[in-house]
Amino acid sequence: MISKKYAQLLFMFFMSFSMSVIMSGVVVAVNTGIGEGFINRWFYSWMFAFPVALVAALTMAPIMRPLVNKIASKE
Repeated sequence: MISKKYAQLLFMFFMSFSMSVIMSGVVVAVNTGIGEGFINRWFYSWMFAFPVALVAALTMAPIMRPLVNKIASKE
């Protein structure tokens, strides 16, 4: 198993992976339709979307965590 200290990074990896799969699929379907070549267009789009999503998650998490904690701590 992977050490617990990597849990946050692993979470961000899986979250950005799944979100990029879903979002790239939806955007490709909306823009080009679901027809011949859809899977290829989706995969091509996802290859660019996943690294962007991962970098965005790693960059934005330290910024958003304090904001969320501040908002969520109000009762």
